[in-house]
Amino acid sequence: MHFHNAVAKLALLLALLGVALAASDNGQRSTVKGYVLDSACGFTKNLKKPISPECAVACAKAGSPLVILSDDGTIYWPIADSMPSSGQNEKLLPFAGKKVTASGKVFERGGSRAIVIDKIDLLPAN
Repeated sequence: MHFHNAVAKLALLLALLGVALAASDNGQRSTVKGYVLDSACGFTKNLKKPISPECAVACAKAGSPLVILSDDGTIYWPIADSMPSSGQNEKLLPFAGKKVTASGKVFERGGSRAIVIDKIDLLPAN
């Protein structure tokens, strides 16, 4: 049960972060290329790409936020620009475990980066 409490706290933190970032006016339009993967794996396993699409989907369905891991190792947290904010897993689930190009407004704060995705497309497999 401790793991689920940590996930719930992370989800709350991300929601609050999303509200704070969406309310600010420092976002810049940008395009990000990278893999959509589970945030826990992105941080704890030092991956350069997802283990598998099935793993990323299973983690997302269990409630772990999906993120975009760029080619340079930067993790982008997908956020909504609406109030109240909402999770972005549903938008990213079709791309879980795959490489994408996402464009939208990018926010940076305290070393973290977030993106409000306007457009997301699958990149060809390498």
